[in-house]
Amino acid sequence: MTDHPVPAVFETAGGTKVHRIPLQAFPNFWAFAYLVQAKAGNFLIDTGSGTDLSHEDLLSGLQQAGIQPSELSCILLTHAHIDHYGGLSKLKPLTDAKIGVHELDVQTVAHHDARLALIGRRLASYLAETGLAEETREQLLGIYRFTKAIYRSVPVDFTYESKDMQVGPFELVHLPGHCPGHVVMRLEDVLFCGDMVVDGVTPHLSPESINPYSGLDHYLTSLEKLKQWAVGARLILNGHDDPITDLSASIELTRQHIIRRMSRALQALHEPLTISEVCTAIYGGMSGYNQLLVMEKTGAYIEYLYEHAMIEVTNPEEVEQGSPARYRRLREIPDELILSKEHTNVIA
Repeated sequence: MTDHPVPAVFETAGGTKVHRIPLQAFPNFWAFAYLVQAKAGNFLIDTGSGTDLSHEDLLSGLQQAGIQPSELSCILLTHAHIDHYGGLSKLKPLTDAKIGVHELDVQTVAHHDARLALIGRRLASYLAETGLAEETREQLLGIYRFTKAIYRSVPVDFTYESKDMQVGPFELVHLPGHCPGHVVMRLEDVLFCGDMVVDGVTPHLSPESINPYSGLDHYLTSLEKLKQWAVGARLILNGHDDPITDLSASIELTRQHIIRRMSRALQALHEPLTISEVCTAIYGGMSGYNQLLVMEKTGAYIEYLYEHAMIEVTNPEEVEQGSPARYRRLREIPDELILSKEHTNVIA
């Protein structure tokens, strides 16, 4: 995460200006929106979280670029996580810009309360399966529901697949895993990669039992697809960090980080453990929002390890009666599995 980032202006090979707008999405948590001033119009990529401070930063950034919200032609979302789409609620009344999102993220953006209720129920079920105490589970569910206080549903004007993944001057590719509808956008030699690659850590992941098209299998496949799709790109602009100039190296660092986390989980699983106990073994003690994030990410790791037959459930009778599953290691993680054929041959 970049500390106190500053605005910046980039240019594509063809001379199109790209303005990076820093937004304090939440206290001490920064995100970027990008204003692209193209011949086809003014395109805004992502909108921040929608908090008052984030919205003020967005309006200030647009003004510094010489643009009023009413002059926006189109708003494109890389994915439906609150720090990227939440700003729509406050921005929409100020502009007639058309809003685009991938099909798999439409429900979150356009029917937020219903989606929150549905995913919240799945999250509650997952947290019960982790073995966390009921009081802790309720606290984490409360944290999850906080978005209801800052976002109101905004209609979507078009979806990316319906446009054949081509919107104005942008070419798009669907890369699920971090978020079901995550896309990366290409404008000439510049990529807008959202949260596909995050400096120093892996992007947030959750098990598919909570949200289909999330999960580690999808994310690993998407990483390899991005690596191939991005050939020839000079500059990769992301949602939170400095520009990436060596995408292959960043992807490899991310992959190695995932391997280390799962290896740590397998080391702990020499004895039967619940997901909550595995989470503590990997990340130590956590609380608040960070605890929710690592509980979900641990679930994604456990889901992957179980589906790839590296761990087993040791208490099926107890699970049948409603107790949390306990997992135990069957074998160590083979490095080649992470880059198996299914993850490398992704472009037909």
